[in-house]
Amino acid sequence: MPDDRFIIVLTAPSGAGKTTIAHRVLEERPNLSFSVSATTRDPRPEETDGRDYHFLSVNEFEERINDGDLLEYEQVYDGLYYGTLKSEIAEKSVGGGVLLDIDVKGAINVKKAFGDDALVLFIAPPSVDELERRLSGRGTETDADVETRLNRARMELGMKDEFDAVVVNDDLNKAVEETLSHVDRFVHS
Repeated sequence: MPDDRFIIVLTAPSGAGKTTIAHRVLEERPNLSFSVSATTRDPRPEETDGRDYHFLSVNEFEERINDGDLLEYEQVYDGLYYGTLKSEIAEKSVGGGVLLDIDVKGAINVKKAFGDDALVLFIAPPSVDELERRLSGRGTETDADVETRLNRARMELGMKDEFDAVVVNDDLNKAVEETLSHVDRFVHS
């Protein structure tokens, strides 16, 4: 990857705050562009196709897999895919950096693919209890969905040491500052 191009990845269990932190990092570092992920889940009422996600049908997503169009992807839950389109990285990394907000296994795959040309930060919740409170407070999932996400979160938390750094999101402003510090060191190294 040329010196003026770089990849920053934020990863975390669902509800840990990575998307909120990603938006704040993008506000503070205009040289970063956001890579919009693809998913097969239904959009939430406030979400827009192409801005929040590229919303694809399962068939469309599987065609993209077969065509080799994805940098990384995972079937996170039964019938529910998430992934990063290679075209997003190519387009968004021209002349600067690209920020990915992706799941834990996808982040591992990006790190394997890009090595030292990617900074991968794990955003951790202060505790599983706090994560449960955040997920339940969203009001977007059923109790069964929250429990499924918590079970997955426990597995993902066990993988946090595989990343370049861990940022605990117990105070949002502090977590954003710590994330920016990691990003700045990486970009200027």
